[in-house]
Amino acid sequence: MSAHYVIVGAGIHGLSTAWHLARELRASGRGDGRDILIIDKTGVGAGASGIACGVIRNNYFQPAMRELMAHSVSIWESDPAGFSYHPVGYLQISHEAMRDDVASIHDQQKAIGYRSTFVEGAGASRTYLRSIFDDWRAENITSVLHEGQGGYANNLASLEGLRSRTEAEGVRLVPGATQEDFVRDASGAVTAVVTDRGRIACEQVVVATGPWVRRQWAMLDLPAVTRVLGPDGTHHEAATWTYWALQEGTLRVDPGFLVDNDGNMPPVVHVDTDAPLCDERGLVTDEPWGLYYKPDFHFGGVQGGCVPDRVERPASDVAVDPYGPASPDFSVGNEFHRTFAAALAFCQKRFEGKASLMSREPSGGIGCFTPDSFPVFDTFADNVYFIADSNHGYKMIGVGALVARELMGRRQALLEPFRYSRYAEGRLHPVSNSPFPWS
Repeated sequence: MSAHYVIVGAGIHGLSTAWHLARELRASGRGDGRDILIIDKTGVGAGASGIACGVIRNNYFQPAMRELMAHSVSIWESDPAGFSYHPVGYLQISHEAMRDDVASIHDQQKAIGYRSTFVEGAGASRTYLRSIFDDWRAENITSVLHEGQGGYANNLASLEGLRSRTEAEGVRLVPGATQEDFVRDASGAVTAVVTDRGRIACEQVVVATGPWVRRQWAMLDLPAVTRVLGPDGTHHEAATWTYWALQEGTLRVDPGFLVDNDGNMPPVVHVDTDAPLCDERGLVTDEPWGLYYKPDFHFGGVQGGCVPDRVERPASDVAVDPYGPASPDFSVGNEFHRTFAAALAFCQKRFEGKASLMSREPSGGIGCFTPDSFPVFDTFADNVYFIADSNHGYKMIGVGALVARELMGRRQALLEPFRYSRYAEGRLHPVSNSPFPWS
């Protein structure tokens, strides 16, 4: 078997790259979708993309992330029905320590033409939120950033939309093919991808394997430790890949239980606060905490999550199959269910006494993070393009369009801040005061 381009992974990035690359090839007269082959060890959406919460936002303190997300939102908005996208907007609701950060986000969103409204002060914030939800009651809130764009998408339906587009372009998809190695020539470039179903000769590889990215990285003998130049001008070493267990789940109520004051589907809600969180059993946490949630007919309730937990188990154990049966302890447990239910009730009175309705089905998963928790988009071994999304992945549907252009020889300015060389050169992204590692 052979293909000019082999894409490893049939999630959001693999499918988006294949679709856009096929269109680029056809438009340039240099080929078409038949030159592209996607392989996946299971099938479309079998990994992180298939269980993603689906939130689509531009709430980033980092200018490069904000511009990249504005591009991706434009892709979602190009065909809401085809991508099962719900453009309901997004609320970033924050405590005082984050006020300046969020104000900066709003200013820079205005500068790039991204629609949002910023509200400051405890009283003004409460009034604004009660104009959306009359039962709003969260404490220690001093700012609200209401993004008029963004929202959420139904993950498997959107992946099916992408899959149908690749199929229409003639792209080949081979499910159930596990990549086992690369074949390289004397210069180090990859000449074939080895799978458990045979060898695939190729001229270009795209790695889009989400939390499994460490496997392909190791196959190419790339560094397990990354040298980072810090803001103080000194170097330190950091693990190239670390893992966090995502904490997500669903409150089993009718999704229509969470509507706004006008009876419409509300914006996605994200709250960061330093107020102590309690329930009927007592104190849940007195540390700053965060929560995001939305009504979701795909998940069948009010779905969302809390701050993830760092996985202390050696990375070599989880990298083999972070979602597989060998790691059931990484599913969320009772402590998350208690926190999520208490946090919902903290925010809105309608959730009081609903903790028993928390779903016990496994949710969340493992996220694979880079040294600074932001993506790496770059070429290694001459012809292997890595899309290492650092768990920002599902919302960034537009990355595939940019990668496709780079594969055609046109470097993309939006991807420049995400080259691997930034670590050694100290070109790091700014860090916000959010409790979430991806902010």
